[in-house]
Formats: sequence, C-alpha cells, structure tokens
Amino acid sequence: MMIDNRNGIVRKLLTAISALFVCLALFAQTETTGSYGAYSPYSIYGLGGIAKERTAHTQTMGGVGIASRNNRFINTTNPAAIPARDTLAFMCDLGMYENNVIYAQGSGMDAKNTFNVNNIVFSFPIWRSSAFMVGLAPFSDVGYSFSRKEDNEEIIANTGNITYDSYGDGSIYQLYVGAGATFWKRFSVGAQFIYYFGNIDRISNETFSNSSYRSINYGSRMNISAYTGKFGVQYEQKLASKLSMIVGATYRLGTDIRGYSNHFAYASQSSMVDTLKTMTWTDTLATMDKLNRPRIADEIGVGISFKGDDRWAVEFNYLRSDWRNSNFEKNRGFSASSDGTIFTSSVSQSFRAGFEIVPGRNDIRYYFRRCTYRGGIYYEQDYMRMNGARVDTYGLTFGMTLPVFRWYNGITVGMDIGRRGNNKLVTAGEKSAGLTSETYFKICIGFNIHDIWFQKPRYN
Repeated sequence: MMIDNRNGIVRKLLTAISALFVCLALFAQTETTGSYGAYSPYSIYGLGGIAKERTAHTQTMGGVGIASRNNRFINTTNPAAIPARDTLAFMCDLGMYENNVIYAQGSGMDAKNTFNVNNIVFSFPIWRSSAFMVGLAPFSDVGYSFSRKEDNEEIIANTGNITYDSYGDGSIYQLYVGAGATFWKRFSVGAQFIYYFGNIDRISNETFSNSSYRSINYGSRMNISAYTGKFGVQYEQKLASKLSMIVGATYRLGTDIRGYSNHFAYASQSSMVDTLKTMTWTDTLATMDKLNRPRIADEIGVGISFKGDDRWAVEFNYLRSDWRNSNFEKNRGFSASSDGTIFTSSVSQSFRAGFEIVPGRNDIRYYFRRCTYRGGIYYEQDYMRMNGARVDTYGLTFGMTLPVFRWYNGITVGMDIGRRGNNKLVTAGEKSAGLTSETYFKICIGFNIHDIWFQKPRYN
C-alpha cells in the first residue's frame, strides 16, 4: 500500500513561508526600533559597509565558497553550487550574528555591539540534477553616531563654541532567486536574479552656544532600489580515487541605483524652527544623467578547492570589484561628512582561504568525531579611500557544525576576529583627518535544516 504524502509537504511549505515572514520581521527590526544592525564610522560614506550573502558554513571558512560543493549546506556564494544537494530534499539555512567592536581614533576609544540576521535561504530540487534557491540577506549596512567640537580658535572667538553631530542608520537588502544545473556530473552552471531595496538616513547638526546664531540641521533620506544578475560556473575533476579538484568562477553585473533622495535643511533658534529658512528638495536617482547616476559595481570572483573523500576540503578565493565609476562622490547623500575627510571610491579586492575537516562522519560511538571543524583567513581592501589612504581589513575565522537529529541537520557556531582600518592621521592637500581602527569579535550562528519532502513512504 502507498500513502500520499502531499498533505505533509503542504504543511512544510506553509511552515517555510511562515519562517520567511518571521525573518523579514527580524530584518526590519532595526528600522522599527531605531537600533543599529551594524555600526561603523566608515559607513558615513557610499553605501556603508558592504556585506556578503554568506551562510555560517562559509563564514567560518574565511568567507570562501566560489569553489565549494557540499550536499549538506546551501552555498549562496556561487549559484552553480545550488544543484550540489540531495535531489529529494528541502533545505533551509538561517544565520545571525553578534558583532562586538572596539574603535580607536587618536587617543580616543569606544566600543559597540550589534546584532542582526545574516541570511535566510531556502532550496528545492527541480528536476534530477537541477535545483532552485530563494533567499534574503543584507547587502550593505549604515550605522554611526558621533560628535566633535570646533577647535579653530578664530572661529570660536567670533561665533562661540560649535558642536557638530552626525547620525546615520539604514540597510540595503538583497532578495535573490537562483537556479542551477549539473551536466556530465562534472560541470555546473547557475544564475541568480538579485533585487536590492532599502533606506539610508544621514543627518547632521551644527549647534551654536551663542544664542544669537541659529542651529543648522541638514541631511537626507535615500530610498534605494536596483536589480541585477549573477552567474556562476563550477567544474570538478577527479585527481585520485579519494581526491578531487573543483574550480569555480562568479560574475555579478553592475547596475544603476534607482529610487529617490529626499534632502532637507533648516535653521532653528530657541527650539523654534524658522520656517523661512526651511528647504526641502528631492533627487530622483533614476532620472539623473547617466554620467552622474550612482551605481553598484560589478564583481568577479575565482576559486579553487581540493576535496578528499568527504572528510576534508581546502579552498582559495579571489574577488575584485571596481567602484571607481560608482559616482558616490557626486551625490550628496552618499558622501556627507563634516570633518573635512575626502572620500573617493576605489577598487575592492579580497583574498580568502579556508578549510574544513570531519574526523569520522559516520562514527556512531563518538559524537565529536561527527562534527565538522572549520577555519580560515582573509585580507580585504575596501571600496573606499580616505584622503587617498586605503582601508584594509584582515581577519581569522574558526567554527564547527554540530549534527542534530539526522546527520544532515546541524547547528554551526563560529567566530570572526579581525581588524579594519588603522588609527593614523592622513593628509590630502590642505585637509587632514584621523582614520579609525575597528577591532572586532563577531559571533555567528547558523541553523541548517535538511528534510525529505518529495518521497512517498511505502507500506506493504
């Protein structure tokens, strides 16, 4: 006798959809509460800090993934890896992180901690060696709040003390839908459609201690949307009976940023807004001259990995993205600063290496031999330059996946320890500014769910 399992599949689909809406609410939490999903003084420029749609699995391996093929995890880095999975299984991955950062500029220091959802992604089989994926992840984050006082004695003598406050908050998210297929058991191709959306607020205040002067408030709120595509390939070659090599490549198309930017400026005195001095105007980003329109840069990545008998793997990745034509410097909402720093867009590139090892995947006696252990290192050059100085990031990652229930299900916990920028004074022409160093300690956790959906149980 054969029992139809369609009702169970429907229930699981409804559960998955509900989980997606819950995660959407978590993504929106920072918008509704006013709390930071990320915090960095560097996010005052451009699109803020560029995130990656990596799962906890690839994060703990130094951020690699271009040449990864693993049927136990969803690889969001390369769409060609989507079909590397069980052809009958539904897969889901939910990741989140807590970031603890110590900031240093000159002799001053500060510390912040933030929490955010890192990704939510689902994957389904389509037909034989092809599969489908849909996910949501941050693309960039803006979060900063700082204050400084005027130190020019001549200005102070004329106007009194002046305090400059700057505040920024917001995120750009990416919703992606992808599919991939494998041919001849070795060659895989995949593609993603990516939709970007979100808001970024940047506000500045100038407050005068002399009551005869009006305080000045100005800023912008950008509503951003864009769409693009990403393509990937992978090829696997057997080198020995228990050793294989995988090479992979990805390419993300650059795209113009659409939406609009609302700007405001007004003066106030004694807590009363001077309406005669109030100004508001709107820039429609999509209708700007193409030479001045802000853009998200294209990105190319290559990787190579070596895999041994489903017990170990090592991987090396290189990514490059040219932001010099992003036009952020030409648009007020992307380059607002009150400290005299000259911001320019540059070429971003990263070098990453990672490994994983499983001592005994099928060991039934010792649980920790079934766990997967990972580690990695990375070095990244940011897309922004400050007074001509490059902003570098380097770090170390490590973590492990704990099998739960079925061996394909697991909880991944890991850490990312690194440093971004340096604490030094840089000068461009007559302008000087102190850079900020960010020493961070990030804790990430990921939940990987693997379930058989498309198999009918048979009872005799």
